[in-house]
Amino acid sequence: MTTMSQSDPRRRIPRTDALLALPPLAAAVARHGEAVVKGAITHAQTRARAGEIAPEEVAAAAEAALPRRPTSLRPLINATGVVVHTNIGRAPLSEAAIEALTTAAGYVDVEYDVDTGARAGRGRGTLSALREAVPGAGGALVVNNGAAALVLATTALAAGREVVVSRGEMVEIGDGFRLPDLIASTGARLREVGTTNRTSLRDYADAVGPETGCILKVHPSNFRVEGFTSAVGLEELATLGVPVVMDIGSGLLAPDPLLPGEPDASTSLRQGAAIVTASGDKLLGGPQAGLVLGDAEAVERLRRHPLARALRVDKLTLAALEATLRGPIPPVTAYLHVDAREVRGRTEALAASLGLDVAEAVGAVGGGGAPGLGLPGCALMLPDWCAEVLRRGEPGVVARVERGRCLVDLRCVPRESDAQVEAAIRAALDSRG
Repeated sequence: MTTMSQSDPRRRIPRTDALLALPPLAAAVARHGEAVVKGAITHAQTRARAGEIAPEEVAAAAEAALPRRPTSLRPLINATGVVVHTNIGRAPLSEAAIEALTTAAGYVDVEYDVDTGARAGRGRGTLSALREAVPGAGGALVVNNGAAALVLATTALAAGREVVVSRGEMVEIGDGFRLPDLIASTGARLREVGTTNRTSLRDYADAVGPETGCILKVHPSNFRVEGFTSAVGLEELATLGVPVVMDIGSGLLAPDPLLPGEPDASTSLRQGAAIVTASGDKLLGGPQAGLVLGDAEAVERLRRHPLARALRVDKLTLAALEATLRGPIPPVTAYLHVDAREVRGRTEALAASLGLDVAEAVGAVGGGGAPGLGLPGCALMLPDWCAEVLRRGEPGVVARVERGRCLVDLRCVPRESDAQVEAAIRAALDSRG
């Protein structure tokens, strides 16, 4: 049995209760929770018993071992030039949306009428904002993501029946999820028409019959088919006498001259779509959400389907989405339409300060939007090994590696973050002497 002498320094290791009473660690309990703080204290005490640190250093070591923030998610600076970057969270929220999240974090009237004291329509302010943004929509609904919106539409309209879709639009939407599998999961049967590169109105007409639940038209995000091709527009499909569901994907609500080939909800409804589905966290610039817009009767049919309850969004999403729709221009829109001269001036100023060269660079919309459309710009040019050092920093700066170069593109970097980017680059270059 091992005993400690009176002179053993381990006797001076502070007790857990004494450490928890210290102001810095007491404040940490309020931020991180007692279990996390006790874990850090125990680890520091173990190090002291092993002789790695002195007993007097236990409190500081415990404080240093605490996480920087209450979530494991790390804030990143997007220096890739890709505006809607799925791997780093797609759309950054506007200040208005962030404020709305804080408001909605407590008790709110999400489904309550303060005038009558009775239950009220859920998310009514958000749905009203959606209808105002797309006046051609008789009804609106919000679910938890774009794929959910599409699943709900096809389930409500075509479960046990056929969904007619062109073979050229049988897409994979990401992470291995494919449209045929998604539709099959709803209980509907796929009726494929046309070929990969060419589909005609006659192809659709021949397939439509008593078993048709809806026609599905999908915007082919992330790729383009060029050459000997043909497709059928919504105006023609709307003449076939069955509901047409248009999945525009990217969440553009109205035409944008910068994105002439990107479908939008307003135009799609005007051309005859009964239902339009889209994502809220792409070109709209809001939180993750699935948007459903369309004919009032068709949308109500979706809303009343039992699956809608399983796919509904929480109060935080409703609040952030409403603030995005009603508030100032969201960051995604600002970054797409950025002043190229202003960004070049900032880039050249950083290059002069750091002793770096500026390279021409082409950004991208990202998130499956406007495939093939380049966003001309410029970037700071560093050795390729800098990319790893930059993204591991605090905050992490995510750059783009292209042709053996690390490119730092300021298109999606707020001006007020330029100093952080400069400091991160200096640290990265200094890390190799």
